[in-house]
Amino acid sequence: MAIKEILVVDDEVGIRELLSEILFDEGYRVHLAENAAQARAFRLKQVPDLVLLDIWMPDTDGLVLLKEWAAQQLLTMPVVMMSGHGTIETALEATRVGAMDFLEKPIALQKLLRTVEKALQQEMPALLPYAEEPAVEREGMVMVPLPLDLPLREAREHFDSAYFNYQIEKENGNITRLAEKIGIERTHLYRKLKQLGIKVGKKTADGSVR
Repeated sequence: MAIKEILVVDDEVGIRELLSEILFDEGYRVHLAENAAQARAFRLKQVPDLVLLDIWMPDTDGLVLLKEWAAQQLLTMPVVMMSGHGTIETALEATRVGAMDFLEKPIALQKLLRTVEKALQQEMPALLPYAEEPAVEREGMVMVPLPLDLPLREAREHFDSAYFNYQIEKENGNITRLAEKIGIERTHLYRKLKQLGIKVGKKTADGSVR
């Protein structure tokens, strides 16, 4: 069996060295990058089997780098995000972009090893090119990840959420205009947005929301 290669991206030298030692002892080949620039350069040369990617870095944060890889169709390997200051929103955003999992620092040894093993066993889902903020169209298509490894209902909800968020942003929050554009009665549209957990503000005189 080929030795799995893992890229660790973290600006803290202590974290890089610790993760490197642990993973090396487990039989992995470890590569280190102290910032996004080094990680970009490494990815252009080869594809690791897994990337452990810190979110908060001084030059370019890990979430931005993850989006870059997704947009450039370079997100062909599993990525696990790491952060000592993570929030649920950040973790959800990273997962939406294409991250496999999220580790909170300080990282417990067994949690690290379980997460790494699980990520290496998963197949990457098929993705369309990702556009930051589901806000760019190409030949009439909205560029969003396709969660093909999810159950049908969850995949549909994922797409619906991305679709409606994109359309709301495009119409500047004007729900009346959005309902007309996509052919949904406004009351039904509000109900659908509520089901998806998409919050809309109070309607103004021109039909937009604040």
